[in-house]
Amino acid sequence: MTKKILFVCLGNICRSPAAEAVFCKRISSEDKPGKYFVDSAGTGGWHIGRLADSRMRKAALERGVVMESRARQIGLNDFMNFDLILTMDNSNFADVTALSKQAGSSSKADVKPILSFARNTSLTEVPDPYYGGEQGFDDVLDLLEDAIEGLLFDLNSME
Repeated sequence: MTKKILFVCLGNICRSPAAEAVFCKRISSEDKPGKYFVDSAGTGGWHIGRLADSRMRKAALERGVVMESRARQIGLNDFMNFDLILTMDNSNFADVTALSKQAGSSSKADVKPILSFARNTSLTEVPDPYYGGEQGFDDVLDLLEDAIEGLLFDLNSME
């Protein structure tokens, strides 16, 4: 059975598409096609249809991570279509949790902060690098790589 995971940040142009791409790169080496379906979305719709921020794409590409997804906004159907929705910060978590209540009993998604899976940080939020310097994008990728390793460990231990 395919596990469906949605990564969510504010605008879906930095953190969540990076998480999606890091996850995809990480699982591409596994010989289990169809095991996972991943996507990303934003709580806001300002960037719908756009590629991820060029600074994030550049930082990711330097690690061999290709980011090709286009921004979209999370919707009520996502709570019925995804098993796990992972948020980047407390504001995203609050927004997504509130939206899940609108989905009501038809929601099957479990909503969690992505850094709840991280093993090498005490941070609880992935900082938004959009208004910061270049180093912020690398810092975000470090956090996401750590969290995704922990996520995959947990997912694989449930099999």
